Amino acid sequence: MADFVSVDAILSRLLGQSSPGDITVTPERVAVTLGVLFVIIVGTHLLGRFRRHRAGEIAPLTNLAISTVIAALTASGAFAIIAIWGLSGALVDAYQSLDLGAQLPNVMLSIIILGGAYGLSDFIGQVLKTLAADQDAIGDHEKEVLYRSTQVGIYAVAILVVLGLFTDNVEGLFVGAGFLGLVVGMAARQTLGAVLAGFVIMFSRPFTVGDWIVVGENEGRVTEITIMNTRIRTFDGELVVIPNDTVSGTAVTNRTENGRLRIEVEVGVDYGSDLESAAAVAQQAVERVDQVLDRPEPKVVHKRVGDSAIVLGVRFWIDNPSARRRWKTQTAVIEAVVSAFEAEEIKIPFPQRELMARAETGGFRLDERSPREADSRQQTAGADVSTDGGNE
Repeated sequence: MADFVSVDAILSRLLGQSSPGDITVTPERVAVTLGVLFVIIVGTHLLGRFRRHRAGEIAPLTNLAISTVIAALTASGAFAIIAIWGLSGALVDAYQSLDLGAQLPNVMLSIIILGGAYGLSDFIGQVLKTLAADQDAIGDHEKEVLYRSTQVGIYAVAILVVLGLFTDNVEGLFVGAGFLGLVVGMAARQTLGAVLAGFVIMFSRPFTVGDWIVVGENEGRVTEITIMNTRIRTFDGELVVIPNDTVSGTAVTNRTENGRLRIEVEVGVDYGSDLESAAAVAQQAVERVDQVLDRPEPKVVHKRVGDSAIVLGVRFWIDNPSARRRWKTQTAVIEAVVSAFEAEEIKIPFPQRELMARAETGGFRLDERSPREADSRQQTAGADVSTDGGNE
């Protein structure tokens, strides 16, 4: 404490203070404070900029040394400002009133409790993974729900025990925590909304880990459902992370919920073809594809009248749907239908348009004009000729 007081005394004499505890605002004190802040800001900015520009060239030890210099510069500036304003004595008194020496065992015990909670939650996660691997009753989704719920419970108990080490007024602490929770909830309502939506998704189970889902413009397999977000692996190999509040507020299509998927392929036939015969040929061709289910049976419907053809919809089902199985089966069906149409000489027409002229029965043609319009046009032509003759 004597060292701090002597620093205050020296700075008090330099800055014209009457006593170390005097915190009167003077021009000298403000100028020195601004100078210290300028040195801290410029120094940390230059060091940080140097590290960013040389990020791939700096060795780990050099990077650590730069971080140490930045921390030391900031701490030195903070101590200098404290001494300039004569606050070191007040800080020492506050330190002594806290009696941190007596609280040191509680601090160490708190660290041990929180570390044990983290280790216990990780251990339970490994146990659940083992159970899920050995038993069919616990799937990936159930494992995720159990793990997250247990993790929240363990951390809640650990935090309550830690708080109990530092205070006896637990009721007042809960009242303050409730008020603080209200403030934090209003400030971070989007984050809390994502957390609540995560628990809703886990327990309501609109989809599970491994399902093929469509969320907005994102389509793929669910790889993980956390408290904050849902992760999807697209069929292009990309990982998409979607906040749970977005998932809960968007229409979600689960293509694997029923264990089967209906696919439709459109094919056009010529206007002169026998539609019933073409539909029968297409259905027989689809039924011969191995990946197509017999029940529900494939169907061919007349969908619409197109510009160049009558469009038929070839509908069929597959089981255990996946992107690969979908495209593979769809390709096989297209090949089978085209081959069957070629064998039966059923024409699949190219896009075409028919242009034809017709005689007009009313109105007037563009070259027909009224007598007044014809006279006006002749007078204009005569004026043009007279003008040209005058110029010549």
